[in-house]
Amino acid sequence: MSSNDATADRANWGGVLAMTLCVFALIASEFMPVSLLTPLAADLGVSEGLAGYGIAISGAFAVLTSLSISRLAGSINRKTLLLTLTAVMAVSGVVVAMAPSYPMYMMGRALIGVVIGGFWSLSAATAMRLVPAAQVPRALAIFNGGNALATVVAAPLGSYLGGVIGWRGAFLCLLPVAAIALAWQWRCLPSMPAEGRPSHGGVLALLRRRVVMLGMAACGAFFMGQFAVFTYVRPFLEKVTGAGESAVPLVLLAMGASGFVGTLAIGAFIRRGLYRTLVAVPILMAVIAVTLVPLGSHLWPTAALFSVWGLLATAAPVGWWSWLARTFTRNAEAGGGLMVAVVQCSIALGSTLGGLLLDSAGFASTFLAGAGLLLLAALLAHVTAADAASTSGSAVAAEARG
Repeated sequence: MSSNDATADRANWGGVLAMTLCVFALIASEFMPVSLLTPLAADLGVSEGLAGYGIAISGAFAVLTSLSISRLAGSINRKTLLLTLTAVMAVSGVVVAMAPSYPMYMMGRALIGVVIGGFWSLSAATAMRLVPAAQVPRALAIFNGGNALATVVAAPLGSYLGGVIGWRGAFLCLLPVAAIALAWQWRCLPSMPAEGRPSHGGVLALLRRRVVMLGMAACGAFFMGQFAVFTYVRPFLEKVTGAGESAVPLVLLAMGASGFVGTLAIGAFIRRGLYRTLVAVPILMAVIAVTLVPLGSHLWPTAALFSVWGLLATAAPVGWWSWLARTFTRNAEAGGGLMVAVVQCSIALGSTLGGLLLDSAGFASTFLAGAGLLLLAALLAHVTAADAASTSGSAVAAEARG
């Protein structure tokens, strides 16, 4: 197959690991402001709310980039494109760390958004060219392992470094990681010439396929439900559970650690049944969200439930990226761009909905709404599976035509 020409017979795990290190640096860069918001805002002379928009603008630019990169990149060799994005990530860190003003800080955050949208759009297509088809879920799980590891260590490490060397120094500490990732990718990634031509009508034309429309709807509902709950875990622990200053970080650390384990384990379940996994995970997470409502005042049951939540939620994206690789065998870049846009928008919508419900009706309404969205995701995943099964194998593998 042309989409797997670099590794027709053997896997390029060096390239996979190089990409994983880049994922780690990227996710750490994306969420570093969360743990440094107060000193960052004070130094730039803006409110914490305005400083927090640095995360929003990166998400907005990620969406714009993901929807356009397969068309804008044209015939650029994908190795060159990935190396360029990694270099831009390093430049973003320098711009943010050296920013003399708020607009310059926001410019740096916009650059990291471009990298997020571009990198994740290319991730599934790159995995399909680095390893044989049967090992793509494993490669995607390793990619997501870098994501999970960054989620575990970025916030506490950023907070610690910010106290020792300042928030600007904390951002600069990511530069050596980005440099190593750049060198490693340059050394290990094969040449990956652009393949084919983008679909007429752009990325959104892919939604003309029923299985794509249903799958993206299921994916969107999943991330909306997840982040309607996850965004407000810390205030839930503080106000409902009554967890102290020492307990809250431990629960969050347990969630991150279990998520890392989940990314390593989910591949086995995907191999046994991709759609069964995509249906089962949101159902289990919905049960956890509902159970937290009556048990939230008890620390140990709450900590255990959130740990299982972390295991499932962090591993679930591997399932959806594996679905993408299976569905878009010849147009994975465009499919990846569409999925990144769906995920980013769903995260924003889910966290906004959760916040509105929290302010108006309390934590119970937020968690129950999240559970409802997760059950909707499971239902849509089931319908997607039925639609895929009713379609001939050649049609399922075919790409959208404009």
